Amino acid sequence: VQLQAYGGGLVQAGGSLRLSCAASGGILSSYGMAWFRQASGKEREFVAGISRNGGFTDYLDSVKGRFTIARDNTKNALYLLMNTLKPEDTAVYYCAARSTWPTRRPDDYAYWGQGTLVTVSS
Repeated sequence: VQLQAYGGGLVQAGGSLRLSCAASGGILSSYGMAWFRQASGKEREFVAGISRNGGFTDYLDSVKGRFTIARDNTKNALYLLMNTLKPEDTAVYYCAARSTWPTRRPDDYAYWGQGTLVTVSS
């Protein structure tokens, strides 16, 4: 499956963005999905994950209550709704897929989108 993430941009602190991840060459409902992010000079970190049918979600503690991961399997799409953004959320955001349950480890994911940059100004 090929993934393409988009929707990043420059936003002021307290603002909102919606990231999208479009899948092609595969059926998204077959995959556990996740969003990761990588800030400059830092390691890639898990942000949120969602099971194949959307019944299970998992979040990094620092984004709980602010971010929502969602999927629309009929559209082969994954989303990350980000509210109350903070400067520390600035990073390149990646969507990722694996054939089973979503996990928090980047190495568990076989498929990655190219990343979309989110910049939050203070």
